[in-house]
Amino acid sequence: MGARGSLAGLLGPAFVAAIAYVDPGNVAANLSAGATYGYLLLWVLVASNVMAMVVQYLSAKYGLVAGQSLTAGVAASFERRGARSERARRRNRAGRLLYWGQAEIVAAATDIAEIIGGATALHLLFGTPMLLGGMIVGVVSLGLLLFQGGRSQRTFEGIIVAFLVVITVGFLAGLFVTGLSVGEMAAGIIPRFDGTHTVVLAASMLGATVMPHAVYLHSGLVRDRNFDVRGDESIRRHLRATRLDVFGALVLAGTVNIGMLCLAAEALPGIPGTDSIEGAHAAVDSALGPVVGVLFAVGLLASGLASSSVGCYAGDMIMRDLLRIRVPLLVRRAITIIPALVVIATGVEPTWALVLSQVVLSIGIPFALVPLVRMTSSGAEMGKWTNTPIVRRVAWGICALIIALNVALIVLIATGQA
Repeated sequence: MGARGSLAGLLGPAFVAAIAYVDPGNVAANLSAGATYGYLLLWVLVASNVMAMVVQYLSAKYGLVAGQSLTAGVAASFERRGARSERARRRNRAGRLLYWGQAEIVAAATDIAEIIGGATALHLLFGTPMLLGGMIVGVVSLGLLLFQGGRSQRTFEGIIVAFLVVITVGFLAGLFVTGLSVGEMAAGIIPRFDGTHTVVLAASMLGATVMPHAVYLHSGLVRDRNFDVRGDESIRRHLRATRLDVFGALVLAGTVNIGMLCLAAEALPGIPGTDSIEGAHAAVDSALGPVVGVLFAVGLLASGLASSSVGCYAGDMIMRDLLRIRVPLLVRRAITIIPALVVIATGVEPTWALVLSQVVLSIGIPFALVPLVRMTSSGAEMGKWTNTPIVRRVAWGICALIIALNVALIVLIATGQA
């Protein structure tokens, strides 16, 4: 096999992680932003996608060089600190459990977005009741997970990439009808807000783009791939392939996200009801025709199914690494699907629930990013492959920006302004 073929064989994990960047939460956040504010918040997607490239590369790099997932590394760090004394052991065990708790909340918030999105798509396509649709999405996503791990890992990656293609076609088809306003897009790249609601939307868009469970997951995907890494030259070649993998996957995911916002800005401004996915679908169907409407719903369904299975994969890894236990997939699926089904059963407006779930994810981002940057900058963890000074400064700058936005969001919510 030639060098090119060998390099291609190393690609794949980033495209699985990229599903998290085009899940139904993205649809809700991007449609709300585009329909309400046009191209105003386009800069948020551009900036967050660039940040996501850095973050996902560091996650994959950690998994490749350290040979373990980020969550396993965090657990090991707690255990090392706990070895100093009995008091330290109890304190650090409590810290590890609290860390697992926040990660589990993130996983549940992820599933809320994905199950609701898939159920909404089934309702749009077939009139399926939302609660039944949520159960169907849960069962199908569980079936997809049967291909995860071991020799089936590449098959699982192939299935997820196929879903990614469907998502891309489904969400971007409408742009062939609406076109794009290049001048407004250029203006939208300039960072600015317009009131407190745009800050909340920006936080939900950020939470939907740089997602905590994707940060945890990518390192685990690389670990589970069982790459044969021996010697500096092998690591260098794998890292080169990882950069290509991350760049290609995130460019595709970023294009889909930007396309959704642009579609809403072009086709949905001023149309009543476009603050919900159902309303946006009805508006797209009316303005752009039933074919585009069906493609949009199919893209949403593919997004819900694929992202739910990937999210459950991440949740299984989080529990296995931080609690040192592994539960059956059926039990794992139930742990995170129940909150989503409760939200559906209580009749909460689906799109608003999706946006709020992205805000929760945004608040959870620092808990994934800070350990990631710290560990990939550690010579003890990474050896000669530790982050360069430039990468270290960029990565910590990304952390600071995200944390600042989250603090602003929490203040706005606490003061009733959001």
